[in-house]
Amino acid sequence: MQNLKPFIDDFSKALRENNAAIFAGAGLSSGAGFVNWTELLRSVAEELHLKVEKEQHDLISLAQYYCNEHSGRGRLNQIIIDEFQRCASITENHRILARLPITTYWTTNYDTLIETALRENGKNPDVKIDPENLAITLSDRDAVIYKMHGDVSQVHKAVITRDDYEKYELTHSLFTTALQGDLVSKTFLFIGFSFNDPNLNYILSRIRIRLEGNQRPHYCFLKKIVETDFDNKEDYDYARIKQELQINDLKRFSIKTILVNEYQEITNILRKIEKSFRKNSIFISGSAEDYGAMSEDIAKELLHGLSYELVKSDYTIISGFGLGVGSYVINGALDCLQSEKKKRIENNLILRPFPQKASGEKSLPDLWDFYRRNIISESGIAIFLFSNKMVDGKIVNADGVRKEFEIAKSMGLNVIPVGATGFQARVLWEEVMNDFSRYYSDEQVFKPLFEILGNSLIPHEIISTILKIIDELRRRI
Repeated sequence: MQNLKPFIDDFSKALRENNAAIFAGAGLSSGAGFVNWTELLRSVAEELHLKVEKEQHDLISLAQYYCNEHSGRGRLNQIIIDEFQRCASITENHRILARLPITTYWTTNYDTLIETALRENGKNPDVKIDPENLAITLSDRDAVIYKMHGDVSQVHKAVITRDDYEKYELTHSLFTTALQGDLVSKTFLFIGFSFNDPNLNYILSRIRIRLEGNQRPHYCFLKKIVETDFDNKEDYDYARIKQELQINDLKRFSIKTILVNEYQEITNILRKIEKSFRKNSIFISGSAEDYGAMSEDIAKELLHGLSYELVKSDYTIISGFGLGVGSYVINGALDCLQSEKKKRIENNLILRPFPQKASGEKSLPDLWDFYRRNIISESGIAIFLFSNKMVDGKIVNADGVRKEFEIAKSMGLNVIPVGATGFQARVLWEEVMNDFSRYYSDEQVFKPLFEILGNSLIPHEIISTILKIIDELRRRI
């Protein structure tokens, strides 16, 4: 089993720095019900009295032969339309990629699954089909999709035959230039791609020659050759040797291969990437009319110091403006940003003002629930502190923080209630401690740390313990 942690850490880092990109091949769409290129051209091969299995490494020529026989590509266009205008559901892989902050997608696919997944996730994709599209920028775009071989909506322009590939540098040179720029500046993850595309291979070769081996690292998924997929050992040995040679050849282009035994493993790996990325974002929940066993000065030291240390460790804090908590959290983060000379505030501090009820207006439970779910979904870890409010002149536990705790649990976040701060945070801490294995599988490591969070009133001890828990969680992804 490969050690995936270096890959997950590296790609998660690229995500945080907005330098991650996806290159999607037919394999990404096959999970949605579309056929791969071999199956798409099976009927074409049969009509030509050829076997598609013997031509699968040169399907471009197969398509060209078909067009030659029919004096044009009209019938081939119809085959593509019939296949890719069918209804298909986006896959979990598409959903995960759409949730991640990926702003650059390249694909040789004709279907619209990537843009559909982005739109379903509330994002606005800028789709580039023709070279002319590159000169136009869609306002408020969240991601760019470069469909370098065309789209089902313009199937007559789709790149599929050898003629199309031979003319590509003349007809699509702007795509070539744009892709070269992205391959130099971004970390790519190739999904569902076989590396039999001559356009991409040409571009990778040009970059390798120009950079003389100093290319940016990229990654690809390949399914491991297994003997059970073959009718005889001779074919298996041949395919295994060829895959080993291909993997070594990809290293020339600084592409490291992630081998999977089954395609379903790719989904699990993408989930780990998402989990790793989200673990870098810490949601801080809490409010305080009263600081209980702590004085306000000690509470300020805790809140200010916690956010300072989180930002110093390059975590992103996500928080609202909880009364008696939010201002200290914000000040601590800003203090660190200034002292550490971090220029991009949004990389380490994201503020989400809580919707306020206007005078005479009814409560806004639906809006508040939407707000909570939205900001919590951006996080991987949630910290709960104090959490009380004033109702009819009395201090009561904050029910909103309880709701945030439940939402965080339902979304799979690691929850860290600081019981020593009292009030609702204490109640949540007790719930975790009373059913600890439900929240953390390794009690031997985590439970002693949570004991400290329930008993210590010393700010630096609480802060260092929280950081230890977070570091341990990230180490285990």
